[in-house]
Amino acid sequence: MAPPLNRRPGFSRRAQYGLFIGYVIAVVGALIGVALLLLSTLNPPAYAVVRGAFSELVTPIASGLDWTRRGISGVPGGVSSYFGVRSENARLKAELDANRTLVERARVVSQDNRRLRAMLKLRDRVANPVVAARLVYATGSSTRRFATLNAGSWQGVRVGQPVRGPDGLIGRVVEVSPNTARVLLVLDPESIVPVRRIKDGLPAIAAGRGDGLIDIRSAGAAQVLFEPGDGFVTSGTGGIFPPNIAVAIVTERARDIARAKATVSPDTLDYALVQQAFFPEASSVRAREAAPQ
Repeated sequence: MAPPLNRRPGFSRRAQYGLFIGYVIAVVGALIGVALLLLSTLNPPAYAVVRGAFSELVTPIASGLDWTRRGISGVPGGVSSYFGVRSENARLKAELDANRTLVERARVVSQDNRRLRAMLKLRDRVANPVVAARLVYATGSSTRRFATLNAGSWQGVRVGQPVRGPDGLIGRVVEVSPNTARVLLVLDPESIVPVRRIKDGLPAIAAGRGDGLIDIRSAGAAQVLFEPGDGFVTSGTGGIFPPNIAVAIVTERARDIARAKATVSPDTLDYALVQQAFFPEASSVRAREAAPQ
């Protein structure tokens, strides 16, 4: 026969033990309560000692439970703060990127202004400027070195005119169209510039190498010693380049032929100044002499 579904505690020894222990705990608790009540009434000092002992036992447990409660209750706030901090960091990073972009733009504008001021000072210092034009293109990797100006015959540019920057000679005009001009750079192998050494006036020739450097060759027959740091400027010989324009600086010690670095890098320039040739063409001189006074 199957056992009944509703069984009383008497049918389970475990249930009987549990019920008995519950009764015992209840009775003991009641007796403790009565004893404490009597103790508090008949002997308050003793009751204070007992109460202090209970406080010593209960306080750490209560503190631990309170700390646990606070930690659990702070979890939502911590999660919210975490996502709030992340969003704030993202916003600050965006502001930093925007500020960095503004700083870069300001730096570029400052550099452009500095170069333009240098060009204006150069134009005021040069006695016979033709036009200040932008260098829109310069070859930097091929063996031939040319640059293009955004000024041509309509702006007064002519073949053979020297082109310079604030730091020195760039080259000379070799082709002209109405609004553009092609410049042969001093770095080109076909470029030959008469120069002199600054410290003693030694005549020499600056010839482009095609690799971004210049060869300085002695114009005399005697052996000449070149030292690193020797500076060379145009001598005015040949009638194209006006004198005293910086051209190159020697980079290594050598005799007769020394390797040098140009004082101007066209790749870093935005503007250049075209000026009249040092000696005007004979036809121009005759035309001026024949003109009525």
